[in-house]
Amino acid sequence: MLLTLDIGNTNICAGIFLPDKSGRRYLSQPEKFWRLSTNPRASADEYGTKILDLFHYGLLDATSVKEIAIASVVPKLDMVFRTMAENYFHRKPFFLTTQTLKGLTLKVDNPKEVGADRLANALAAYTLFNKPTIIIDFGTATTFDVVSKKGEYLGGLIFPGPLLSIRALAENTAKLPEVNFVKPNLLIGKNTIAGIQSGIYFGYLGMLREIINRLKKEINNPLIVATGGSAVNFAGLKEIKKVIPELTLLGIKIALEKYSYPQVNNNL
Repeated sequence: MLLTLDIGNTNICAGIFLPDKSGRRYLSQPEKFWRLSTNPRASADEYGTKILDLFHYGLLDATSVKEIAIASVVPKLDMVFRTMAENYFHRKPFFLTTQTLKGLTLKVDNPKEVGADRLANALAAYTLFNKPTIIIDFGTATTFDVVSKKGEYLGGLIFPGPLLSIRALAENTAKLPEVNFVKPNLLIGKNTIAGIQSGIYFGYLGMLREIINRLKKEINNPLIVATGGSAVNFAGLKEIKKVIPELTLLGIKIALEKYSYPQVNNNL
């Protein structure tokens, strides 16, 4: 059994992958998928007991975890989760970094700047689809990442995510409240809350379409895939062909397999 962890600034996603018949790879879909709130001040013990609780209520045996693979964009928590893995699962975790990444060529100015979650998304998309792909990840930051058919990571775009935009608006104004991020029924809001929700949603919708249209002029016939916590809000957008909530965890799994079992064919 493989435990994968995607440590983000807002949430930590955890996924369990069961081994396939060969025992040298894991199945392509997670058996379990969980989401925790990120707390940079939490200890290894706090995270360890929370994750063990997930195993307990998910009717899974934590002692069956043979490997742990992690992608983290919160450096403060790297040692916390290394300690958690060693103390609670007695495993040395694999961390996805530019040094451990195999299977992608990074065609950017400074590869070390690319977040581990973006590496995982790009690797998963290339392995799954083997064609030019644009991955949109709706997290704390919304990111666009572009992968060529040759497995080249070409770079992308980064800007504040919808939830971060909502929070920033509330924190930096005197009378505007923090609202839920939802798809409004009407464009014109009839009150302050509806106005904010409409502005955020349709503003992002327009931004998405503009960027996608511009990227299509640079990338020939790309597949557009969405992932991340807010991706479901844009699932109906015709330009987005697939929404894969577990894409980052799948990429972490593939990264571990390519690093630890290079002789195994990782094409799904």
